[in-house]
Amino acid sequence: MLAIFIQYIILIIIILFLVMVADKLKIAYPIVLVVGGLVLSITHAIPAININPEMILVMFLPPLLYEAAWYTSWKEFWKWRRVISSFAFLIVILTSFVIAFISSRIIPGFTLALGFLLGAIVSPPDAVSATSILKYVKVPRRLSAIIEGESLLNDASSLIVFRFALIAVSTGQFIFHEAAISFVEVIVMGIGTGLIVGLIYYAVLRWLPTSPNMDIVLTLTAPYVMYIAAENFHFSGVLSVVSGALFLSSRSQTIFNFRSRLRGSNVWSMIGFVLNGLVFMLIGLQLPMIVDQLGPVSLQKAIGYGLFITFVLIVTRILCTLGASVFTVFISRYITTADSRPGWKGPLILGWAGMRGVVSLAAALSIPDFISNGTAFPQRNLILFITFMVILLTLLVQGLTLPWVIKWINMEDLDQYTPADEQYLLVKKKLAKHSLAYLREQYHDKLLTNPSLQMLQTRFEREMSILDPEVKSDQDDFSEIYLTLLEHQRTFLSELNKKEGTDEDVIRRYEELLDLEEEKIRHKSEN
Repeated sequence: MLAIFIQYIILIIIILFLVMVADKLKIAYPIVLVVGGLVLSITHAIPAININPEMILVMFLPPLLYEAAWYTSWKEFWKWRRVISSFAFLIVILTSFVIAFISSRIIPGFTLALGFLLGAIVSPPDAVSATSILKYVKVPRRLSAIIEGESLLNDASSLIVFRFALIAVSTGQFIFHEAAISFVEVIVMGIGTGLIVGLIYYAVLRWLPTSPNMDIVLTLTAPYVMYIAAENFHFSGVLSVVSGALFLSSRSQTIFNFRSRLRGSNVWSMIGFVLNGLVFMLIGLQLPMIVDQLGPVSLQKAIGYGLFITFVLIVTRILCTLGASVFTVFISRYITTADSRPGWKGPLILGWAGMRGVVSLAAALSIPDFISNGTAFPQRNLILFITFMVILLTLLVQGLTLPWVIKWINMEDLDQYTPADEQYLLVKKKLAKHSLAYLREQYHDKLLTNPSLQMLQTRFEREMSILDPEVKSDQDDFSEIYLTLLEHQRTFLSELNKKEGTDEDVIRRYEELLDLEEEKIRHKSEN
């Protein structure tokens, strides 16, 4: 147990180093982590690590989904709901059909049921890879919103198809109408379970006397409770977590105080970073064990199958996204759509942003060694190898070339949003105007006699002219001088703390206030 713990500590340190390398090279860190894991596994720099699929599906997947859903814009999600739903469900199911047909034709001994199983495993793109790549290149807001929204739902659809395909392989039976009814039931009840659990957490956080630390611990347990509760009744745990997280996120201003929101944001950011890093590193570390388990299939043939399936996946997704654009133009004649003329540029970028990752590997590893009658599960090791090849190739080929594809296509932002820095200043100006009007209306008498309120009034009056060039220039000078002053204050507090009779807890509390003040100033400067 101690050896495993030390092993994971070493892994985390290696992950931190590789992420720094990725940032330096301007490459998405999932790519560097997978390659780093490959190098470590080939060189035997660290002992082999056996991944328990339940560890990924139960321990890793719920918090990663919860964090992604929490920071998803519900406004953008709802605006592009039709596109997101078609990508997350229809394209995943269609891709599974295509892979089932192709694989059963080219791989000896592969049945349609096994093909559907493989298709369900490799069909969902990984959002972490795409979003980490997109941060290095400017992309229209609508594309990032669609990619983020799709990632919240496609894992659910692929795991549902995987579940039905696994039953078909194990029993040799597949009744379409029963599967269709069960598919809808799993989706609806999964969403319902997440909302019910979310309501319970809402009631606890809203009306019981919790502290910031208790709030954070409760949010850490929420995704696991949502996922396990749904899976216990054979519903979609993924949709349960997503729906519950969206529900709680939309009410975060009422159930948390400012301390809970600040601390919780930092905690979740750290947890998401560590979990994503571990998962992508573990993907790379699995290569030797997967190759050793290939059995009678030669490595050359297995690589050939993996290359061809990856090619089919990439082409199928691009054709589907382009086809969705054509369908949108047609259906816009009869219903209102968010964009009646999507063109080819956006769909092509979305098609190329189809890197596979954690869910594909977890699903492949969760295939049982034996089916219900006690015989070995057919083609299990080959499915594992093909899955690994798909993840590796899509990350390296699509992941490394996606920034170039985006720049080559040069898609204009059709949504005509005001740039974020200008929006920030406009909101600040409107907020100052609103606050000033409130002060003058509600506290007119006190403004005449209270110096502190007069200073506040002066600040709001200044912020109302924040867009003037002279004021902006003065603000830049103010920020630079104030940040320097904060450093001098920290030095003074450090010296004051050395004196006898000074309470160190008081000094630390004041240092926290300085940190918050610096965060606020730097946030203003960045915007």
